Amino acid sequence: MEPDLMKTMLRDMLLARAFEERAAQEYAQGNIAGFLHLYPGEEAVAVGVLRAAEPADYIVSTYREHVHALVRGIPPGVVMAELFGRKDGCCGGMGGSMHLFDRERRFMGGYAIVGETFPVAAGIGYAVAMRGLPEAVICFFGDGAVNQGTFHESLNMAALWKLPVLFVCENNHYQIGTEIHRHSAVAEVHKRACAYRIPAKRIDGMDVLAVHDATIEALEQIRVGNGPQLLECETYRFRGHSMADPGSYRPRVELQAFESNEDPVKIAIAETVAGYPSEEQIAAAGSGNIERLSGELQRSELLTVAQLEAMKKEVAEVVEEAVRFAGNSPEPVMADARAALDCNRHDEVLI
Repeated sequence: MEPDLMKTMLRDMLLARAFEERAAQEYAQGNIAGFLHLYPGEEAVAVGVLRAAEPADYIVSTYREHVHALVRGIPPGVVMAELFGRKDGCCGGMGGSMHLFDRERRFMGGYAIVGETFPVAAGIGYAVAMRGLPEAVICFFGDGAVNQGTFHESLNMAALWKLPVLFVCENNHYQIGTEIHRHSAVAEVHKRACAYRIPAKRIDGMDVLAVHDATIEALEQIRVGNGPQLLECETYRFRGHSMADPGSYRPRVELQAFESNEDPVKIAIAETVAGYPSEEQIAAAGSGNIERLSGELQRSELLTVAQLEAMKKEVAEVVEEAVRFAGNSPEPVMADARAALDCNRHDEVLI
């Protein structure tokens, strides 16, 4: 993979983590109202998938979509303003956390209803297929949505009509608060796709490089006309389902293990920051593996520690500016709501 792309993805994840943690603070201070579903721990999925997508591809997301919007290119200040319910938000402050939308970037919305993304993605995919365009639709969903009727109906239609849809399951194993094996007879989400003859793969959703490579392969199949694909990205959210959920149903040791060993941001840093093996590490690897270990470390010499710290500082400044922008944005008024209601009452079109 190109070094510049790896650096870009690392910055994406650092920004995502900083943005979401700051959103939690602003929620606690009363600047964000309603529900707030945060993404820490799952950054590798959004970043890996969306950095493999083309600008003309359509994105359909769930209510946990802030990071998807940021990676897609919606400015952080605009996203934060929407969370604040302010006029300069991407939906004029009337969508809020769960309903980000950006027509220009073909970010077709976050949807609060579980399983709602499937028929929306199928409909867009049908429009793309009817026009014979080389575009794809990326449909995000969680493990809690796979028992919805819309999942099965939409996969069946997508397979039957060979719609250009990439279904991406962000499987954090707990949906709202119930572990997947307790609510699903088939806990391996990717296996469900075989009922509709849709090629599917399970990948490590904590590894941004693995996610990116798998997405590239899946989108190539879609673009040559081989129909829909499905990726199950096994990931883990470090926070509860929403800010109202303390997440106490999860074993503490499990959360600590993921935070310590599987944090996608830590993994990405390790893959990009230059490192050198100690004599003890070389000895432990064995003489036959010295060349492999040295080569691996040489390939990882893409970013110095100083550059990493500079990147973190720059990201922190971006988030701080986003909060200032949101705080200074005016609140929408009733006339704005009326204008939003009346803007597309006749001859509705997708884009």
